[in-house]
Amino acid sequence: MNLEELNNVSAETLANELEKCCGSHHWVEKMISRRPFPNKEELFRTAEDVWFALDHEDWLEAFGHHPKIGDVNSLAKKFANTKQWAEGEQSGVKQATEDVIAELAAGNQEYEAKFGFIFIVCATGKSAQEMLDLLKDRLDNDPGQEIIIAAGEQDKITKIRLEKLLG
Repeated sequence: MNLEELNNVSAETLANELEKCCGSHHWVEKMISRRPFPNKEELFRTAEDVWFALDHEDWLEAFGHHPKIGDVNSLAKKFANTKQWAEGEQSGVKQATEDVIAELAAGNQEYEAKFGFIFIVCATGKSAQEMLDLLKDRLDNDPGQEIIIAAGEQDKITKIRLEKLLG
């Protein structure tokens, strides 16, 4: 899809495509209502402005649309519509040792127990060990600080996926 198509496609079709970029239905609705976008820069600026104007419940909804880092089963089942993108984003996990994968799984459980949502990180270009190190570091954050960091990571992911959408 190019920018012209994004600006002119039906709201229903665009909603399906935008949900692959960010799983918050309020974000999707607001993005559709802001069309047309004169250029990619304005699309990205609007995406960020809309995202950070949402409330924490909207952020949590978007986080829930991501597989856990390294969780191949959830990639295959729950996230079939973003599987290809998420697999590419998490390609660093494919080269990980079993020990690192096990630590990621344990760290994800600890993180989710502490913060109430899965560990969100823009995984593109990161090795499994780098993601594990980030997870461990972020476990020391307080919940108010961590949700802001996670929202920033979601914003990065959204921008990468918008780029992929515009192919």
